[in-house]
Amino acid sequence: MPRVAVVTGGTRGIGAAISKALKAAGYNVAAGYAGNDEAALKFKAETGIPVYKWSVASYDACAQAVKQIEADLGPIDVLVNNAGITRDAVLHRMKPEQWAEVMNTNLNSLFNMCRPLIEGMRARKFGRIINISSINGQKGQMGQTNYSAAKAGEIGFTKALALESAKSGITVNAIAPGYINTEMVQAVPKDVLEKSILPTIPIGRLGEPEEIARCVVFLASDDAGLITGSTLTANGGQYIT
Repeated sequence: MPRVAVVTGGTRGIGAAISKALKAAGYNVAAGYAGNDEAALKFKAETGIPVYKWSVASYDACAQAVKQIEADLGPIDVLVNNAGITRDAVLHRMKPEQWAEVMNTNLNSLFNMCRPLIEGMRARKFGRIINISSINGQKGQMGQTNYSAAKAGEIGFTKALALESAKSGITVNAIAPGYINTEMVQAVPKDVLEKSILPTIPIGRLGEPEEIARCVVFLASDDAGLITGSTLTANGGQYIT
């Protein structure tokens, strides 16, 4: 039986590339999304991948989504925590809701998704959890104290859960992408991109969503069984750890 993989934020951008790559690798994939019904239905029609709508910021919604996906597809073997948002502002102007929204969606979601899954993975003695962090969780970024803190927290969560889960055959890893050619980065003014961003990337270009997806496929595979608690940086040399 093909393994079942869930990708949160799996119908657009990096998440869509991950969902498609996992399907191509032979997984039964469920793609989660929060609100863009049009994009999700278009993704489903183009790929044949089933889509599920829920908020990763809600524990109850995540538990219900896990229950429904497992009823439809079977026990979940691979979880990719990809869903994330930005609510950028310098800290002295940041509103409490901007902090809370980013923390709930980007960091609390890891608990919300992993908690309903982890006991089943432990019982089956297999699991792959892959958390999509960010270069800005490693180096920080002006105007993103909330986002940087959440993405750094993902790395700490990854390390701790990896230690807890290793003897149960579950690996837990993070990927920290740099600037990737998605809608969010494409919205950056061209002059800012060309003058302020690209010169800081040694390879001289943005990453592509498919490049992050290939990292996920590897970490989800049996070939990556030795790797756990790691953070794979994929940023073109922009920040070297």
